[in-house]
Amino acid sequence: MRSPNIWEHPATYELENRAVDPDGRIESAMREIADWTGRDVLDLGCGTGFHLPGFAADCRTVTGVEPHPDLVAIARRRVRRHANAQVLQGTAQRVPLPSRSVDIVHIRWAYFFGPGCEPGLAELERVVRRGGTAFVIDNDPTRSTFGAWFRRGYPHLDPPEVVERFWSTRGWRRAPLEVSWRFTDRGDFEDVVRIEFPPDTAAWILDHHEGAEVDYAVNLWSRTF
Repeated sequence: MRSPNIWEHPATYELENRAVDPDGRIESAMREIADWTGRDVLDLGCGTGFHLPGFAADCRTVTGVEPHPDLVAIARRRVRRHANAQVLQGTAQRVPLPSRSVDIVHIRWAYFFGPGCEPGLAELERVVRRGGTAFVIDNDPTRSTFGAWFRRGYPHLDPPEVVERFWSTRGWRRAPLEVSWRFTDRGDFEDVVRIEFPPDTAAWILDHHEGAEVDYAVNLWSRTF
């Protein structure tokens, strides 16, 4: 799936990566389910590799997989000092790793809407070792101020109940989390809003929301294989 926000605006998306969940609630929730210390990690749809150094600090190996060649190059530069990290060009539908080769999979914003990602889920069945865990982090449009913005900007997407049924019937468990979108200044906030929402929705948000922070709800989906 093409990702115009990060593919076309990687520098602005970097600001967003820094602003999402500055208190580390997503990572803490993941570690409570399955810790990656000393294990082999796959960051699927790793983009510019923002999360790779954090995994590399604790895991045995971490592999980032990303389809966009420009982002692959950025991610490789990001981890060049981490001997246990590598970045490969590939897709969720064809992960360039051997079968049963990873213990933890991190997928953030890459699957996003559930229905339609079945080929990628089949690849997880292949590459994850038995007893391993995969995580999918996506937006929860039913909660938070950001969720309301998301519903306004993307009313055509599958209803939340369809997405939840998709994941739960395939053995995934949902952990609802409340995090923050917190920027250092208003200008960065405005730039990111403009790459994340259609122009009319972005203009409405910037007219109606003051400051550089907003409450943000996400779903952490997990499955142990």
